Amino acid sequence: MTNRTRACPDFVRNLLSIELHAMIALEDIRSLTDFQRNTKSHLKRLKSTGRPGVLTVNGKAELIVQDAAAYEAMLDTIRGIQRGLDAMKSGTAKPFRAALDEIRKRHKIPRRKA
Repeated sequence: MTNRTRACPDFVRNLLSIELHAMIALEDIRSLTDFQRNTKSHLKRLKSTGRPGVLTVNGKAELIVQDAAAYEAMLDTIRGIQRGLDAMKSGTAKPFRAALDEIRKRHKIPRRKA
């Protein structure tokens, strides 16, 4: 995590995290039987990576399992997006450029030169 990312509000970090974890990695797809036989190791992996796991039954995806903290972070992000959409609908949202300038100023992030 860079210094810029550390200085960002949680909702921004969560959005960055969603972007990075949008795809399910092959190592995160396991059979339900394997999950049942090796629950401790799977829980350890889920907690350490924060990524969701896909459990299959007869080769078909049936369940998604996820660490509680990662799930809460995802819900927080969804709630933030919903607040933004509600603000857009009600006309109380700030224009993107103004909001970005405010974030840059608050966190002392310089503008990139074109």
